Amino acid sequence: MLMPKKTKYRKVQRGRMKGVAKGARDVAFGEYGLQAVEPAWMTARQIEAIRVTLSRHLKKIGKLFLRVFPHKPITKKPAETRMGKGKGGVEEWVAVVKRERIICEVSGVDEKQARSILQSAAYKLPMKTKFVKRP
Repeated sequence: MLMPKKTKYRKVQRGRMKGVAKGARDVAFGEYGLQAVEPAWMTARQIEAIRVTLSRHLKKIGKLFLRVFPHKPITKKPAETRMGKGKGGVEEWVAVVKRERIICEVSGVDEKQARSILQSAAYKLPMKTKFVKRP
């Protein structure tokens, strides 16, 4: 599972996901990519799931580029705990994906294959996505 080696603070506030992504809005490394249409939190498990799916489909013919990393810790209080007594412990790590962010890219395959491969990865994501080509 992906997580940062070291962070400045153990717990962070939730924040907001309005607006468009600051960077990673164009296909830069591969030929085709998957772009977020709406904002969402992508958990480390979801990132791992798309990585496994894409690497299985691409095998040795193509190359995969992941453009997201889970930097944000999400806390949860234990079940049946009374209110108060501070913030809960870190439960999982998420990547904040805003609109227009490129999530992953593939190269070394033709467009039809890339479309079907990226569609199979999109099923595992918590947001709507669209297929994009290198400009």
